[in-house]
Amino acid sequence: MTTQTPRGDTRARIIDVALELFAEHGYDKTSLREIADRLGVTKAALYYHFRTKEDILAGIVDTMSAPIEEAIAWGREQPYSPAVRDEIVRRFAEGMADRQPLLRFFHENQPTIRELSVGTRFKERMMELTRLMQGPEPTFEDRVRSAISLMAINVTQFITEACAEDTELVTTLPGPEARREVALRVALDIAERIGKPDSTA
Repeated sequence: MTTQTPRGDTRARIIDVALELFAEHGYDKTSLREIADRLGVTKAALYYHFRTKEDILAGIVDTMSAPIEEAIAWGREQPYSPAVRDEIVRRFAEGMADRQPLLRFFHENQPTIRELSVGTRFKERMMELTRLMQGPEPTFEDRVRSAISLMAINVTQFITEACAEDTELVTTLPGPEARREVALRVALDIAERIGKPDSTA
């Protein structure tokens, strides 16, 4: 019996290799030929899965967006409540836990991503997720808090990298699980004020 690599596995491998090269050389300076060479396949074989570099970028965005889409689909089915809001944050945090290389790519290639349609689609998904956190008749402060709450999950990775590079801070750096718990706790603390009157008003 002949065994074949599933098409989905090949696409995932292409995305992984493209991410490696984009991290090494940047998106703009990486060619499809270099991606094919790193994979050990012909450009024709690469074209079977992705016709252009932007198609590969769209695949990366879709991979990054999967937990966001799942959280959105779940949130749309729920009547709004603070418990639902917090569960959206938890689901987002859990989904992003294994996507740090993708997150780093997004951070380092923001100008390029913003200029392409995939960047607009990703932004729309994130905005939809924050809307589900805000509840009915959100104030401007509610909108800001919902966005910052989700950002707290991702910014933890950059703080981790900064601490790891500082000899004075590296010894205080907690383990991966503890870092995830801190990120979630901070995100939930921020979200907890959504829907409550502004204490400064």
